[in-house]
Amino acid sequence: MNSARPARGVRLCALDDIADPGAKTFVFRDGEYLFIGFVVRKEGELFGYIDRCPHNGTPLAVFPDRYLTRERDLLLCGTHGAVFRIGDGRCIAGPCEGRALTPWPVAIDGGEVVTV
Repeated sequence: MNSARPARGVRLCALDDIADPGAKTFVFRDGEYLFIGFVVRKEGELFGYIDRCPHNGTPLAVFPDRYLTRERDLLLCGTHGAVFRIGDGRCIAGPCEGRALTPWPVAIDGGEVVTV
């Protein structure tokens, strides 16, 4: 199966490139295949998700890196207003309540954010 999803061990960015709290978009292309993911940093922890709302498959962010609510404590789908917890991606309000974002495993390796 063809996929633009990056392999394990791919460097995404320096940890310092993501504010705490903050989020960063990552886009990978392989021919006609596109993978969009994002990494959220909160209280020193990282959480990676595929940028696809479980409601209808659209990206959460209308603009790159814009995933957090104004209070910077939850994730927000800019298309439908669904709200998700950062730690587990579970939707707590909106049209997909009870469903969750698809995790994208990431880790910190020597001050760098990498895929797992």
